[in-house]
Amino acid sequence: MNLSIRNEQAGDIEAIARLTAAAFESEEHSSHTEQFIVNALRRSGHLTISLVALEGDALVGHVAISPVTLSSGVSGWYGLGPISVRPDRQGQGIGSMLMNAALSELRRLGGRGCVLLGDPGYYGRFGFLAHPGLELPGVPPEYFQALCFGDELPVGVVSYHASFDATE
Repeated sequence: MNLSIRNEQAGDIEAIARLTAAAFESEEHSSHTEQFIVNALRRSGHLTISLVALEGDALVGHVAISPVTLSSGVSGWYGLGPISVRPDRQGQGIGSMLMNAALSELRRLGGRGCVLLGDPGYYGRFGFLAHPGLELPGVPPEYFQALCFGDELPVGVVSYHASFDATE
């Protein structure tokens, strides 16, 4: 597998939307609006990290990271997602490569930590854990996880940007 990861470029935007829609099409716990969320984050200027995985010229994966707000007022925290891999390429390590690249970039940018909503069995491999005291309302606590880059894990209610409500 000859895979490269780079920042998104303007010419990638439509392919990212198609890939994201396809990646979540048959996901049971999906809102099926993930492609709209990425576009809304980009339009609002809140798409802090947007990396694509390419095999040759073919886009096979994408990951987005955007800032989150904590009720405690702590800053420097971000939310990872959505992360998408082309359905016929899932289970081949592309998502792991995107995760590692995105988290490395977030650390490089000075992020203090990252949260996400997802399968604890998968995301635990990257150091994400559910933490009492850090919550996303309406979500079972074991599926809302955090990875702290320093010594101090904040407490409070996490809010994602309004772009996560996008439906088109």
